[in-house]
Parts: sequence; structure tokens; C-alpha cells
Amino acid sequence: MLDIKSIRDNPEIFDQGWGRRGLAPQTPAILELDGRRRACQTRLQELLARRNDASRQIGEAKRKGENADALMAEVATLKTEIPRLEEEERQSAAELDSLLAGLPNLPAADCPDGPDETANVEVRRWGTPPNFDFKPREHFEIGEALGMMDFAAAAKLSGARFVVLKGALARLERALGAFMLDLHTSEHGYREVSPPLLVRDEAMFGTGQLPKFAADFFRTTSEHSLIPTAEVPLTNLHLGDILDEDKLPLRYTALTPCFRSEAGAAGKDTRGMIRQHQFMKVEIVSLTTPETAEAELARLTGCAEEVLRRLGLAYRVVMLSTGDMGFSSRKTYDIEVWLPGQGQFREISSCSHFGDFQARRMKTRYRPAAGKETRFVHTLNGSGLAVGRTLIAVLENYQQVDGSVIVPEALRPYMGGLERIIAHG
Repeated sequence: MLDIKSIRDNPEIFDQGWGRRGLAPQTPAILELDGRRRACQTRLQELLARRNDASRQIGEAKRKGENADALMAEVATLKTEIPRLEEEERQSAAELDSLLAGLPNLPAADCPDGPDETANVEVRRWGTPPNFDFKPREHFEIGEALGMMDFAAAAKLSGARFVVLKGALARLERALGAFMLDLHTSEHGYREVSPPLLVRDEAMFGTGQLPKFAADFFRTTSEHSLIPTAEVPLTNLHLGDILDEDKLPLRYTALTPCFRSEAGAAGKDTRGMIRQHQFMKVEIVSLTTPETAEAELARLTGCAEEVLRRLGLAYRVVMLSTGDMGFSSRKTYDIEVWLPGQGQFREISSCSHFGDFQARRMKTRYRPAAGKETRFVHTLNGSGLAVGRTLIAVLENYQQVDGSVIVPEALRPYMGGLERIIAHG
């Protein structure tokens, strides 16, 4: 959500920012609605003042025994006019709020301009992709050959875009989540949270999933939605709060199932585990001051990268273009891991700084150590990491010619010392 006063004062800045995202000028419609709303408010104040004044004059006239018919007729007219104006003001405000709620955040000045992912800019790389003396297989070929990745059973239970993991692969998924949580809590300073998986619309609105992306997640019949990511409950932990500056930054992490409808993913990644309706993910979230937010984004991205470094997985970091970044983001770095089976880098984490965009929607502020007026916090989040995609990367990068998979050393304590995953007999 963006500040209407800022839009009113600097409309050209907002149209320029939205133009970088490929949108036509929005401020003429915004300012027209805002003008109507404010005109109604001004007229209402005038009429309410006049009603009060006329009511006082009626009382005085009656005390003096004077005729007050004209004043009483005026008050009767005002009693009809004021509700009409109040309704007009409510409608203008609702239309304005609806328009603003559907408009994305403004991109940061250093984000590359472009229509889509083709304009993303590579920032850095780490590690060297492995060389194989055989043609590397994709993760679903490896998992099915091991007898531990069953898409057919999942389809019988739930339909397409689900998987059943068995045996060592089920344990590997659990190991990856536990390893990531331990790293983020013991070394990176994040506080572990076990949040609800069902949230109300207010929380979905706060982080920007509603109203624009209602088709992207699963809604229940109880006016709750299944979380598409733990970003939603973690960021909304401070919905409506006023925090003390000396408590910032607040850093949270959670391992949760995530649920997405993948409504716009028809025909994309139909084989395997890349794009599923249900998957596990470790999320890392920060709430901080505007002055420290850019440094916090670099730190948060580095925490996600460290997971891949510990696992020995080659990756690259790219800054997303204005046409590829998310609705609520002002700047996003994607971390892409190397997948030998596909022969390309694929996204495994998005690390974003949202400015005060989410905080305005959540009404989450902080009280500066010096100064009386509260300010909106800045929010950040990232995948640290997507567990399913990390499992995919481990299978493809550590696969052996005999079909077995070497367990990365960092995961062996979580796998009961297991060093190699072999086919289920």
C-alpha cells in the first residue's frame, strides 16, 4: 500500500515508478477519487457545523418565543443531505482504497528496467558445477529409479503436482529443513517460530497476496486461506503493533508446508517436483528501520546463500528487473542453484526488500529512540531455502553413475550418518 499524501505531493514520481513496471499513468484516477473524497469531507464538515449552529439557533429562538420554522426546515434538509454526502464519501474512499490496494510497490532506483526475466542482471556466482562422465539425469528420474519418489501414488491421492517421498528421500527432506533451521537460528540470529498454516484475509492483505492474487492460493470454507509461504504469518506477527526501535531488527524463521494453486503455471514444469501445490520451505523474515533495510537485505541474502555453500551447491545471484519482481517488492535478489539434469540455473530463493509497502497495509510502526512520531517499519523476507528444490539440487548434483546419491557431509548428522542413498530393494 502506498501513501496517498506522497502520491498527492509527487504524482510524477509514482507514475514514473509504475511506468518502469509497464503500467500506464495511475495518478489521474487516484487524484480524481482523492479529490472527490476530500471535497465530500470538506462539505460534510461545513454541513455538520451549520447543523450544529442551526440547532443552537433553534434553541435560542424557542427560549425567546420566536418563530424557528425556517431554521427547523433547514435542519431537516441537512439531515437528508448529510447522510447522502457520508455515503458518497464512503464510496469514494472505498474506490480509492481498492485502486491503491491493487497497485504494486515502486521499484528501487538501482533495479534494472526490463519487461521480464530476460532483463535480470547477474550479480555474482559461487562454486563450480560438477563434471560428470555420464549424462546427468533429472531429479525425478533419479528419485523414481531409487524407488523413493512416487508421483503415481500422489496422483491417486491428490491429482497432479503432488509427490510422495519414501524412505531415505523422505528423511532427506526432513534433514534439509532441520539443517536450515539450525543454521539460521544458531548462527544467523533468527528466532524460530511455528506459525498457523491457516490465516485470515487481513493477514493475506497485509503481505500483498490480497486482493490481487486470490487465485494463487487455496481458500477454505471457514474464511481462512492456506498459507502460500510462511512470509504471511511471520510478517503479520506484528500486525497493528507499535514497536520500540531498540528491539529492531526483528528476525524470524519457520519451516512450514506451503500451498499454491499454481493457477498461472499451466504447462510449466509438469514433470517432477519443481512446481507443486504443496511443498516445504524455510522462510526468513526481518522487520527493521528504513536506514538499515538495505544492509539487512544484503545480510538476509547472504544467510540464504550460506545454506548452498554448506551443501556445496553451485549457484548464482541475480537482481530482478522491474518486469520480473514481485508485486510488493521494491528490490529482489533471486538465488539460482545449478541443476545438472536440466543444464541450467533455477530459482531456489527470492530475497526481497519491501520498504514500508507491507507495513502500511499491516499498520506496523516503530517508535524512534529520538523523536515522538512513529514511523513505519521496513519488511524483508527470503526463502532460506525452498526445501523441495534443495532436495532436487542435491539429487542432481550428487548423483552417481550407478544411480545412487552421495549425501552431502553437512546433512549426514541429520541422516543418522548415512553417506549414500541407494535404490530401495
